[in-house]
Formats: sequence, structure tokens, C-alpha cells
Amino acid sequence: MAVFRVEKNKGYTVMSNHHLRNKELSLKAKGLLSQMLSLPEDWDYTLAGLSLINREKIDAIREAVRELENAGYIQRSRERDEKGRLRGTTYVIYEQPPKLDLPTLEKPTLDNPTLEKPTLENPTQLNKELLKTNLPKKEKLNSKCIEFEDINYQLAQPDDKTAIFEALCDMYNSFDASISVQLSLISRHANKDDFKNSITIAPQNDDFDSIRAEYTEMLRTQLERGNNGLIKTKFLTFTVEAKDIRSARARLARIETDTLNHFKVIGAAARVLDGKQRLEVLHGIFHPDGERFNFAWEWLPASGLSVKDFIAPSSFRFGDGRMFQMGGKFGVVSFLQIVAPELSDRMLADFMDAENGIIVNLHIQSIDHNEAIKTIKRKITDLDRMKIEEQKKAIRSGYDMDIIPSDLATYGGEAKNLLRDLQSRNERMFLLTLLVLNLADTKQKLDNEVFGAAAIAQKYNCILTRLDYRQEQGLMSSIPLGENLIHIQRGLTTSSTAVFVPFTVQELFQSGEALYYGLNALSNNMILCDRKKLKNPNGLILGTPGSGKSFSAKREITNAFLITSDDIIICDPEAEYYPLVGRLKGQVIKVSQNSTQYINPMDINLNYSEGDTPIALKSDFI
Repeated sequence: MAVFRVEKNKGYTVMSNHHLRNKELSLKAKGLLSQMLSLPEDWDYTLAGLSLINREKIDAIREAVRELENAGYIQRSRERDEKGRLRGTTYVIYEQPPKLDLPTLEKPTLDNPTLEKPTLENPTQLNKELLKTNLPKKEKLNSKCIEFEDINYQLAQPDDKTAIFEALCDMYNSFDASISVQLSLISRHANKDDFKNSITIAPQNDDFDSIRAEYTEMLRTQLERGNNGLIKTKFLTFTVEAKDIRSARARLARIETDTLNHFKVIGAAARVLDGKQRLEVLHGIFHPDGERFNFAWEWLPASGLSVKDFIAPSSFRFGDGRMFQMGGKFGVVSFLQIVAPELSDRMLADFMDAENGIIVNLHIQSIDHNEAIKTIKRKITDLDRMKIEEQKKAIRSGYDMDIIPSDLATYGGEAKNLLRDLQSRNERMFLLTLLVLNLADTKQKLDNEVFGAAAIAQKYNCILTRLDYRQEQGLMSSIPLGENLIHIQRGLTTSSTAVFVPFTVQELFQSGEALYYGLNALSNNMILCDRKKLKNPNGLILGTPGSGKSFSAKREITNAFLITSDDIIICDPEAEYYPLVGRLKGQVIKVSQNSTQYINPMDINLNYSEGDTPIALKSDFI
């Protein structure tokens, strides 16, 4: 058996053995790469320069360089001078080839309706955070926040769902690459005393106050059955960079007008928050148990405090890498890894159905349309080049050239589909970061909340992962200020981004002289409504015989009598409501041929009409 003895002398080179262990490289390529790694950085890395220190000719060295370039160990780029003339070639030599970021594209569908070919990428989750030392100095961030109300999306018909989805796509497409958008869905506890007072029926010092007190207890029992102890609010925050406040205001005003118009098309009521209202929102996040917010701008000069002192909790603690403490609460921020081939528009609704409150944030950043197309074209070119190399390798190995790795075939087809969607359909590319914030009183309850949220993500074939050692940045990215400090982003098209529909069902819970109408069929929350505050206070009771129309009318009359101070007038030709009026100690007027009460048709109200004379109108009536 032959024995090879290695004798090491001075002047040797230390390098990675990755290429030496790579069975796909030829000995010629391995030797050339080893030689190039041993040379100084200022060496003449041209084909002619390499041929001077080897016995091989330029053609043989060119073939070895091309093999290393195809394997990813060498990257070449042509440089030009100030006049655009070719100046030379720059070589980047790697001891290990860098990983290629290949997009995978799938077509998410909605539960109902199925929308037209929404596509999304499906690579593994990538952390695209750049080194801050390489970033230019940012201009000042300026933002505005819009609060919008919910609409009945989950209960809508398929055509209405499609219309809402398309309107949401149009709104996202209206944001260019210079605008950062944050969608915040907040579910937190309300002040218990204020909430109980909102359903308390005030006594009226009559014989029915005991019934009002009993009715109040019944409403409180119904309150505990639903989730009305939670206040669910939705915000859209958009951020721009500007040198001064004047230029920022002009841009923000234009974006504000366009966004409000888009919400109007969707059918959701929206309003812009001022400074104090935004502080109240932040106070509600930092005080999740519903503490009252007390603040006035004139307090700042006299107290010497800043606005942060009025919204901050008693303490923050970020010592644990997997959770944090905020006042008396424990919290965890997690991010959603979207690895599912299909997405459902029910995902956000399921997250918001949490019993103890949750905060979900979507940071959406548009990519310049031309740059997105160029990037995808470069990926397609790289994939085609890799496919050709695999075919050459197959020919050299003696098997069918059509047999290529399945990943290359899949990636190539999906990249071409994505390019076709961007060029022929109303699609743009976005970078999406989805963060979930859970809060609880104890660590055990917090673990249960996080486990429940992870189960919802798993239900839709996604992964909810904690932000280890980045909880502080995650918390600051979970408040509606429009700044994303977690750059774990996922590339999605417009339709794929709009699949995260922020609408579920519209709640009707008014205060004041509001009547109880039952429970919401979808959310199981109480329905309290003051019809006088609606756009149209009129109502009809329709139903088949025996379905309870008269009972519904009597219940409405009784509620109005116990809760409001309104006058109730009933026209009852069948004398069906006579017993109820008697029990409520009302007045009954009988109008008939045999009754003792009469209606005087000649009675005239002189203030009846502003145009014609009351006497002429009465004469025409008679």
C-alpha cells in the first residue's frame, strides 16, 4: 500500500477545505481556487495574469474559472470609468459559495370567495436587516394615524366580499415605495366600571324601578357571556420621510385624503386622530387593564414633563430574552412565518377572537414596481443559467438532459408566473412583517396565550416564532407609530397582502338610552342600539304568522318604557296591546261609534303649515 507523507514548510496558506471536499468540482477547479485564495488581494486576477504563474494556457484557465463561477465560488463584475468605458473586471472570491435566495410562489385562496389568482412567495423566512453602519442617515420620520371601524365582511355575500377585497387591493397599490404602512388591530380590556355603567338602567322614581334593577342584572349576565369586556380598535398608520415639517404635512395631507376615500369605497367609517387621541391609544396599549387617560397640553409647561410621562407604564423590564415585563403584565412579541401554500382571509379574525386581548400589527412596505420586475428577471436569468449547467452536467454524466433538480423547475415556473402577474395584472410587490403581541398577568397565563396564538397560526400552516432577545424592538414595532424595527420581511404580491383582511363583523354597542336587541350571531357580543342615533330610526317587524312579531313589538315597547323617557303612541285596531298599556299604567283612548271619546275633525293647528293656510288645508282634507 502506497503511503504519502506530508511535509509542511514555511509560507503556507490557511484556507477553508469546503471546496476541497466538494465532489462536484474537478481537480483543476480545486487547484485554481486554492491558488487564488493564496494570492494577495491586489494580484492581477485576469486570465492572462493567472496564466503567467501556471503552465496551463488561457483557455484551460478560462474553463476552470467558469466552473468555479457556476459553482458560486467566484463572482465577476465589469467596471466602467467615468465616461462609461469598460475599465476591467472585479473578482469576488469566496471560500464557500453564498446561498442563493430563490423565491417560491404559491397561490393563496380565500375561504369564501375564491379570488382571482392571488399569488405569494414561499421562501423560508429571511432576516433582511442591514448593517446600520452601511445605511445613509435617515431623514425625519413623520406619520399620521387613521382609526377605522369594522364592517360586516365575514357575514357578507361572496360578491360583496370580492368587492371589499378589490377595494383593499386598490388602497395598498396607492402607496408607493416611499410610504411605510402599519395596520394595527388592538383588542384590550375596557375600564370595568365604565363598561358596567354603560349598561346600567337609571331609575326614574316610579313603580318600575325594581324591574329596571332586575333588568340591569340580566344585561350584566349577558355581558359576561360575550367579549364586550374587550375594546377592539383598528388603525392604519402611514409614515413618510421628509427634511422639514412643511413638506411632510403636504405629503401626509394628500395620502390622508386618498386613504379616507378608499375607506369610504370599502364602506368603513374612518377618522384621522389628533395628537391627544394618538397619545390615548398608546396609553391604552401600555395600560392594558383599561386605566383612564388624563392629559391636557397645557399641563406640559407647568409640570416640566413630556408626553411620554403621561403614557408610560410604571416600569419596563427586558432582562429575559424571551419575554418582557410592562408594569404588572408579562408580554411576548412573536412574528409570523408564512410558509403556507394557501392563505385564508379568516386568519386575522381568529387572532382577534382571543379572550384576553391581543395586538396584531402588519408592517407593509411597497417595492418600486420597476425594481421588482428587474429583480425577478435577474432571478429568472440565474435560474435559467443553473438549468443549463445542470443539463450540461447531465450530458457529461451520460443521462437524460431533461432530468433536472425539481427545485429548479418549480422555482423557474413560479418566478415566471410572478413576473407575468406583475406585468399584466394590477399587482405590485410588498414586504410584509406580521407581529403578534400577547399580554397576561402571570407567566403561566402568558404561555397559554402564546400557545393559543401559535395554534391559530398552525391551523393555517404558518409558524408563530418568538422574537428572542428582540422583545424591546418588537414592542416598539407593535405600537401604531409607523416604524418597523423588526426587518423580518416576506415578499408578497398585492392580492396576497390583501388576503389579511382586517374586517370581521360590525359591532353595535351604543351607550345612553340604548335598547338591548340580543347577541351578535358571529361574535356573541351584546347588541345595544339607540335607534334615534342611527341614520334611519324607523323599523319594520316582518315574519311569518306565529313567528313572534307581536312579542317583538311588545318587547320593544317595554324596553323603550323602562330605559328612555320617550312618549310611546300605539295604534291598536285589534286591541292587542291594551293589557300591556294597562300594566304600564298608560292611557287608552277608544275610538269607535260606541266609545265616549271622539276625534274632532274640525280641530285646526294654526302652526301646521308655513306655505298654505291651515284653514285651506283642513278644508281640502275634509
